[in-house]
Amino acid sequence: MVKRLLNCYASDFEKMSKEDLKQSIKASEGRTILSENVVSVSASPGLTNSEIARAFGADLILLNGLDLMHPEISGIENQSQPISYLKKLIGRPVGVNLEPVDESAAMAEDKLEISKGRQAFQETFEKANELGFDFICLTGNPGTGVSNTEINKALKVAKETFKGLIIAGKMHGAGVSESVVDLKAIEEFISNGADIILLPAVGTVPGVTSDMIIKAVQLAKANNVLTLSAIGTSQETSDPSTIRDIALMNKIAGVDIQHIGDAGYGGIAPYQNIIEMSKTIRGERHTLARIAGSNER
Repeated sequence: MVKRLLNCYASDFEKMSKEDLKQSIKASEGRTILSENVVSVSASPGLTNSEIARAFGADLILLNGLDLMHPEISGIENQSQPISYLKKLIGRPVGVNLEPVDESAAMAEDKLEISKGRQAFQETFEKANELGFDFICLTGNPGTGVSNTEINKALKVAKETFKGLIIAGKMHGAGVSESVVDLKAIEEFISNGADIILLPAVGTVPGVTSDMIIKAVQLAKANNVLTLSAIGTSQETSDPSTIRDIALMNKIAGVDIQHIGDAGYGGIAPYQNIIEMSKTIRGERHTLARIAGSNER
């Protein structure tokens, strides 16, 4: 058996397989934090946003806006293997958003065009393996036109190609007129190979209730699949009391991982809110361990 993630250090993550990481998260009983970071900017000159997130309690790092065909991260220069170097800096598992864009989707807003290197294709899944990502997230940024239908198509290819964990789902509409929490779609995500189901956090998307998330979590658990609640509506920049409320509601709902988004100045949530989420879902003892543990351990 593996250690629960709460007790893991950099040397533990280096030895983990895909299944080990999944079990380590599961064993932590809802006390895992994922911080999403924009890669094109940094909240502090000379540092990556991932280093800041790790310093204030993030367990998993999700890179947003990264073109896998031209991987550039603010704060990292002159590195032929930027992801390997980033993992050395932070001692944490690292993933990337890849977006299954639906060219025929009925849009609720103007569509945002993104580069091919940010989209979900066989080529980008292969590139994710080559770069050394621990997980990928099949989801959509605002206005990119990602649909549940295309997420399912991408899942089938990713399952055959990508070696790490696969997260799938929507944290908001991504510009498409469709239900964000759809149990039928979640069943399809599970059958097509998702390891982790992404759901909008209770308190973020209008009309998404605790009862809806609880039902989705129960469906996932019945199939040995993990769940992630996402704050992807810029509320990651709200006051700490809002983060506390959201974190508690989603812990009650039973999610395994809590995501905090990247809409703060400099492409990362305010550090005060990352640590607030940590203290809320796991208390000061575990928060101190995540913050203070050296990468040399």
